[in-house]
Amino acid sequence: MNANHKLISQVSRSTDSKIVFLVIDGLGGLPHPETGKAELETASTPNLDHLASLSMCGLTIPVARGIIPGSGPGHLALFGYDPVANLIKRGVLEAAGIGIDLTPDDLAVRGNFCTVNTEGVITDRRAGRLASTESRELCRLLNDIEVEGAQVDVHPVESHRFVIVFRGPGLSEDLADTDEQVNGVVPPPVRPTHPGAQPTADIVNAAVEKIKNVLQRSGSPANMLTLRGFSKLPDMPSMSDVYKLNPLGIATYPMYRGLARLVGMKVMAKGPGFENVVDEMIANYDDHDFFFIHYKGADTAGEDGNFEAKVRALEEVDAPLKKIIDLHPDVFIVAGDHSTPAIWANHSWHSVPFMMWNRWARPDTATRFTEQDCANGVLGEFPATNVMPLALAHAGKLIKFGA
Repeated sequence: MNANHKLISQVSRSTDSKIVFLVIDGLGGLPHPETGKAELETASTPNLDHLASLSMCGLTIPVARGIIPGSGPGHLALFGYDPVANLIKRGVLEAAGIGIDLTPDDLAVRGNFCTVNTEGVITDRRAGRLASTESRELCRLLNDIEVEGAQVDVHPVESHRFVIVFRGPGLSEDLADTDEQVNGVVPPPVRPTHPGAQPTADIVNAAVEKIKNVLQRSGSPANMLTLRGFSKLPDMPSMSDVYKLNPLGIATYPMYRGLARLVGMKVMAKGPGFENVVDEMIANYDDHDFFFIHYKGADTAGEDGNFEAKVRALEEVDAPLKKIIDLHPDVFIVAGDHSTPAIWANHSWHSVPFMMWNRWARPDTATRFTEQDCANGVLGEFPATNVMPLALAHAGKLIKFGA
């Protein structure tokens, strides 16, 4: 438990007040070169804009200035966990998200099916965003492979994503990724980042070679794989212990359910469509006091470099928000885990728009939920790790510290 958690655990208390926390993945953007307007400025978002006019606004810094955050660190910071001290890699997140019960001996890694040419160079790092049905069939084939030193279990996640869990004694997570997250490169072999991890690297490379042979015989465009986020089960305090909350997380994508589960939330899968996520939250509104709801579409469109699709994704989020506003939660937060500007086609280091509505909040001059309005907001630019203390305070869930 870090110092901030120790302090909050001393002053937090359980109450009936409700906190709704919407994370729009990849929320932040940059101006389109032809219009000079970013995605939020371009989109028609009347509910987000109305909420912003009643809220405290600002920009969050997910990890540190200039650091490009992954989704894991970005979400952990929003949940109040130090994203550097509590770095959780992709393997464990994906495994937890699809309900795999890991033991302390297990090593998990996120995999991408990809397409390579005859020279082994990646031409499509997502294999055309492979259909989930085909991915499941490939994973079934791969579960027949055997290597010396560990059991190898391959689990489909969604589309081109899958998880490999290596089960055996003495496995190390000190391994470098083989996913360089770009096309035009040859996937490197797994390398140890510590000398003691060489035996584990040998086991994983043996598995990769056998997997590659199966994929190349399958006739699928997914004829190779890359690996990211070798990791073992972390030891983290739960939100219930630190914040005295009874939290619920609802997300369509497994990784975000994994994040929620690792910090002690009850999790539910819902989708497709953000309105289904909102309806599921409303159905469970009486049973919890903290609701994390996640929307992925803006990030996907941003990573694809599709400005218009990201605008449409933001508009898709906006319409169902009226249902949440009508619930009158004690605190309603709209945030992002990181920025994914469509003109950048990737995560970026830019700070992220943020707003929090509450009856005790001090509204500022924002009239729209945009980067520029949030930059001029009363909260200014602040670390994302400060979001949870602000939410708890405005929900009346913190008592006075000291005499």
